[in-house]
Formats: sequence, C-alpha cells, structure tokens
Amino acid sequence: MALPRLIDVEELFADPIFSGAGISPDGTRLAYLSPKYGRTQVWVRGIDQEHEDAICVTHDARRGVKGYIWTKNPRYLLYLQDTDGNEDWRLYRVDLEAPEAAAVPLTPELPPLARVLGVQELESLPGKVLVTMNPRIEYTDLYEIDLETGESKVYLENPTKGGAYIVGRNGELFQMELNPDDGAWEWYAVDRETAGRRLLASFEGTTYPVGQAPGMVAADGKALILGAYIGDDLGLLRLDAETAEQSVLLHLPGRNICTASIVSPLLPSSIFVSEHTGDLLAVRFTGDKPHIEVVDEGFKRAYEALSALSDGVLAHLTSDEDENLWVASFTHDRESDKTYLYDSRTGESRLLFDPFPNLDPADLAPMQAVRFDARDGLPLHGFLTLPLGVEPSGLPLVLYVHGGPWFHDSWQFNRIAQFFANRGYAVLQVNFRGSSGYGKNHLVCSVKELAGKMHDDLIDACDWAVKQGYADPSRIGIYGGSYGGYSALVGVTVTPDYFAAAVDYVGISSLPNFLKTLPALARPVIRNNWLHWAGDPDDPEQLADMLRRSPITMVDKIVTPLLVVQGAKDSRVVQEEADNIVAALRARDVDVEYILAEDEGHGFQNPENNMRMYRAVEQHFAKYLGGRSAS
Repeated sequence: MALPRLIDVEELFADPIFSGAGISPDGTRLAYLSPKYGRTQVWVRGIDQEHEDAICVTHDARRGVKGYIWTKNPRYLLYLQDTDGNEDWRLYRVDLEAPEAAAVPLTPELPPLARVLGVQELESLPGKVLVTMNPRIEYTDLYEIDLETGESKVYLENPTKGGAYIVGRNGELFQMELNPDDGAWEWYAVDRETAGRRLLASFEGTTYPVGQAPGMVAADGKALILGAYIGDDLGLLRLDAETAEQSVLLHLPGRNICTASIVSPLLPSSIFVSEHTGDLLAVRFTGDKPHIEVVDEGFKRAYEALSALSDGVLAHLTSDEDENLWVASFTHDRESDKTYLYDSRTGESRLLFDPFPNLDPADLAPMQAVRFDARDGLPLHGFLTLPLGVEPSGLPLVLYVHGGPWFHDSWQFNRIAQFFANRGYAVLQVNFRGSSGYGKNHLVCSVKELAGKMHDDLIDACDWAVKQGYADPSRIGIYGGSYGGYSALVGVTVTPDYFAAAVDYVGISSLPNFLKTLPALARPVIRNNWLHWAGDPDDPEQLADMLRRSPITMVDKIVTPLLVVQGAKDSRVVQEEADNIVAALRARDVDVEYILAEDEGHGFQNPENNMRMYRAVEQHFAKYLGGRSAS
C-alpha cells in the first residue's frame, strides 16, 4: 500500500481560502470570509460574481474576523471582534457604500470584562439592533442601538444575575433565569412596560449544565421552543406563553439534539430557522453520522434538493427573505465543508466555495463510528480515524480528547484528526461520560467523576483499540484542549505509566484556581456545571477533593514527555494554569516544552500561532510515538 503524501502543517492549518458564506436578505449579494493582510476578512460580492469581483469590507490586520451579521438595511453589515482572544467582544458596523472606510464601533463604552453576547433585529425596531451585553459585568442587559447614528440606550435591564432575555421577532419578551436557591432553570414571560414577569416553567438545573439549548421564540411569538429531556433523550418542547402548557414538539427516541453550536457558531447549526418567517425548519441530531430531521413541510422540497448536492451532512444554511435562493454548507469526514448555492425557482445549483481546494479527499482518512463498553458497562461512542497506506495493526495511537466536558465529538471534517492520521497515527475520539449528545444518564453519571470514571472511560477506549489490534500499547499519546487539556494532564498523573507522550492545550491544572479565576460574568451560572460536577472550593471538604483531582497536586508523578500550549489572553483557563504546571516540572529538572502565545486566548486563531503549535506537536509525537514528520 502506498502512503499518502505528507500534508504540510501550513496547508492544513492555514485559514480557509473561503468559508462562512451567507446571502443578503434581498438575495443580491454574498458575504463570506477569505484572507487578506494575513488574516481572515469579510468580503462581499454580487450573487453572480466571482471572487475577483469581490470587495474586502473589513480591514483588521491584527486578528481575523470570524463572522458577520447581515442587516435588513442593505447598506450595513455587522461583526464582532475581541482583543487577542480575550473574548471581550465589541460590535462593529461596516458601511458597504464605503467599504474602504474603517469599521465604526457601536459599543465603544463597554468597560473591561464586558462583552457583546448577542445581536438581533426586530420587526418593531426598524433601523436598529437589539444587543445583549453586560456593562454591569454580572448582569446581561438589552440595549437598543441605532445602525445609522450608533446611538445606544437601555432597552431593558436584567434584575438578576445568571439570567438572560430571549426576544421574539416582534419584541415578545421572555427570560431564562438560574434560581440561586435550587439551581433550577426558570422561564418567564416578561412585560417590558412594567418589567413584570410570570413564571411559565421550571426545569431541574443540573441536567442542563450549560443551559437549555436550543432555545427560541416561536415565529408567532406565542410560545417558547426549548431543548428538554423527554425521558433520556434531548428533544424539543413547546411552552405556551399564555397557558404555560408544555407539549412535545420533536422527539426521536434514542437520539439527542446536537448542541455543539452553543459552544461556537462556527460549528454545525443545532437548528435551522426560516429567514423569512422565523419558523423552525429542521433540527440536527447526534449519531454515528449526524441526522437532520426536517420539521417544516414547506422546507422538505428544498432540503431534498440541497441534500442531493453532497453526501455530507447539512451544517449551515441561509436564504434570502423570499426563500428563493439558499446557501448551504455540508460537513463531511474527508472533504472540507463545501458551500453551494441553490435556486428553488429554477432547480439550478452550483458550487460556491471549497475552503481547502488543495486537499485531495484521496489523501484524507475516513472517520468511522465505533462503540464499546466502559468497565462498569456504560455504553460509549466514539470515532476512529485510521491512517491510509498502512495495515491498521499495531499502530501508534493518539487519543484526541474533546473539550467541555459538556460537548461531543461528531462525524465531520476535522483538521486535527486528519493531521494525526496523515502522520501515521490511529486517532481515537471518545464521547466519555459527561459528554453531551448521548442522553441524560450518560451526562449526569459523570458528576464528581473528574479524574475518576471520566478518565477511566478514556483508558477503556484505548484498551479497546489495543484489544482490537489497532494500537500498540507502548505508543499511545494523548492530546486535548481545554477540558481535553485537563484530561491530558490527568492522564500523565493519575495513570503516569500509560501514555508515551502528551500534549496539554489550554488545559486546567488546578480545579480550585480555575474556578477562582473564571470571568465574573460566568460565576453566577457555574452552579449547575463546575460547582456541581467538580465541587465548591469554598467548602473545605470539597476543596480537598478538588485538589486530589487536580494535576498540579500530582505533578511529582509526571514522567511522560509533555508539551504545554497556552494563550496569554485566555479568560477561561488563565495563563497561571499552564505556568504553574511548567514551573513545578522545571523545579524538578523535568524537561517540558512550553509554547506561550501572547496574542491568543482560549484556542489559537492566528495562522502563524497554529502552525507553530502543530509543528511542535508533530515533532513531539514523532519523537516519542514514532509517527511521520516533515523534518
């Protein structure tokens, strides 16, 4: 068997040539992301034009722009930007009639630690946007901002910490609030004139560690549509705004709604909503291959036509207001997310963009779903990516651990998995207990199991790969970011003789310090996640348990070659978490490689930093696991 070509780090981890395409509400123009100045920018062109005709409308040479918002006014486009990854998002306006002009800041008065959390247009506020932000830091309030003048005024203040407003297309107001006494998620109908509110429903909070998602106001404004457990499965409930009656809107037994997009809007959408009516069109569910369930009869024909364009899974969707023109992207395990334009009037379609046109699917490895049981019998699901051109036997293996932990891996195009497979590693991703997407029991049976059964699941997954003959037990590495970085550190402390190499990327080394240094905005809502799962550092007994589960207290056990990667502006897992583990190892004269990027936060964005990191990862694993290397 012939080995595939060695794909350069620069080719895999450069910014996509094209991504994020969306059509303007009037259907005349496309916006999309493409590099300029060495960073991703927003470009705009006519619907029938090519990139050569497009105009670059953002000009941020410091940090790329990763998203944008079309407004109903064809003159203006909006985007969010932070500073070097600190996640203090600010809102900017681009004037498409003066595309070379600097973007206008619409939220210049936000203090440090405050950020824009949401932007929407209302039919009742023409020419304005409703912006959710927290100038009072621990309170998320609604502001009304005039697109033309930039004038800003309070629309509605939030009376409580840990709550947020949800607003319908015509201004219907609802509030989600975390009850400070019992942790329940409570939903209220709100009267803006009086600020009075009426309780509609209460849901047990710890089964929804990051809130109830997806959530939206029904198109008619008369109900909320909420992600909720129906038995063990995450489906959709309809909550009537007048009667508070609850009814099941969508339930697929044995399947759960994919909530990955609440982590990042760049990930495949959980729900697809009509640009014209606000109706729910379709919902994404997890599985061996993600499943799209169409719920709107009028959308079925368009979905069938769109699905014929790719054997991947629908990831993102936009349309003009008349729903004549659709722009759709699809995720696929061996193809970068291609984007198509479909005209429902003529039935014609065409490929708009391939984000990485130089990547040949023949050089990329298929991702296969796998299943096995944990040592206590809990069913586990995961994904295995085997390298091309070699017998799938006795391979070096990289255990690639997702973040969260309330997140899940999916069948999709994954540059990191492809990178490792291209270097000759079997790549194993496992949705360990505590991962979302596999039911309520799978989620909640992980409580107080950090560095316990959650880690056992990872070891059991690797043992399964060894038993199946895929992996060489002496050449197993672990790589992960955020919670996955914590898992890598747990791997080399709790099981110090198991892994031959490890990479900790923006990972937690001390659970108490992590909770102490979280942004103030996050603290009111950690009751149902970190405090419940890991413990309360203000309780001496729980603090002692948290320290026992913290790699920093077990650093003397580390003998595994370790690479630590951190962003200096990380507001979630602060630099101190990496500094402390590195300093403790160096105090013992243990060799540890440390990459610190001064202009990055919780996950690297700038291409040069990504390339620096993955070159180091490549060398690290090649040295200790024996995979291929470019040098």
